Amino acid sequence: MSVSPERRAQLARIYTAMVLPQTAEFEIDEPGVRRLVRYFVDDPRFAKVGGIVVNPEAGENYYLTREEKRRVLDITLEEVNGKMPVFAGTFGWTTRDVIDVARDAKAAGADGIFVAPPAGCLDITYCWDPVKYPEVWLNQIQEQVAAVDLPIICHPVAASSAQWGIGLPMEAVLKICAEVPNVVGWKMTYSYNGHRILSRALREHAPQVAILNATASMFHENLATGYFDGSVSGSWNVAMETMLDHIEAWRQNDIEGARKIWYSGLSQLQEWIYSDRNRQHIRYKLGCYTRGLLERPEMRPPMLPPSAEEIATAAALVERLHVPNYAKATAR
Repeated sequence: MSVSPERRAQLARIYTAMVLPQTAEFEIDEPGVRRLVRYFVDDPRFAKVGGIVVNPEAGENYYLTREEKRRVLDITLEEVNGKMPVFAGTFGWTTRDVIDVARDAKAAGADGIFVAPPAGCLDITYCWDPVKYPEVWLNQIQEQVAAVDLPIICHPVAASSAQWGIGLPMEAVLKICAEVPNVVGWKMTYSYNGHRILSRALREHAPQVAILNATASMFHENLATGYFDGSVSGSWNVAMETMLDHIEAWRQNDIEGARKIWYSGLSQLQEWIYSDRNRQHIRYKLGCYTRGLLERPEMRPPMLPPSAEEIATAAALVERLHVPNYAKATAR
């Protein structure tokens, strides 16, 4: 597939890596999914520039069945109703599983797929050298293209390194971008220096691929350098309104305004979310719960539930932003 320049530009947006509303029994809370999707769709500013990634890591894709993934996607597409792009996560434990989920995404009407590297045995999960063996992931991506031929956003997590953080090394990134024309966006799961170096490389060697920022604690610096085409982040579940204010200030060259927003509580919230990678995804969900957007903040075991200290900290940090409490607003 050759994605037109116009379509690529349409897809270089701000995507929320949507968390998953669940019941006390860890079943999908279908009314809760609808409410959360409408929170994004009904915000005029987000609807204009945003999109939704369904079944990402923040949405517990590792712990969902194929049927559950399809149900969450179907609900999301019903509520979005074409108002913004929806990308569907395709993670599976085997390549056959991945292909099945990708085909479900196309059949449901998703705008694209959100692909993550394989996981499983020691060779793949812990010992994979993506520079020496890029085909471990490249082959799986190409098989998804052959099966569904949809636009792709990549979620390039890999073993942590000093240069790249938890992001895929540059050599493998450029090979994938060169060999897979379906790739329209690269989620920047990188350290600060890694982000800067890889962004320059993408601008030079793969300018057709959007730089989609992930680690929201670095948004201020990334916006200042201009290496920010859009975003895929779970932080959009927590502080969407203030984050949009911050981005709009930068895009209007209002540097003082951007600084004021950033240091009024937004930076402290983002720094807390990303200060412990063991707790990053539960903190997305906890922040969303604190906003009144979820009935419950827990994720499926073996993910640990939020502690009393985390609950109190999230509440205090969210309160500083003066963002609306969704539960209170809808109750009036």
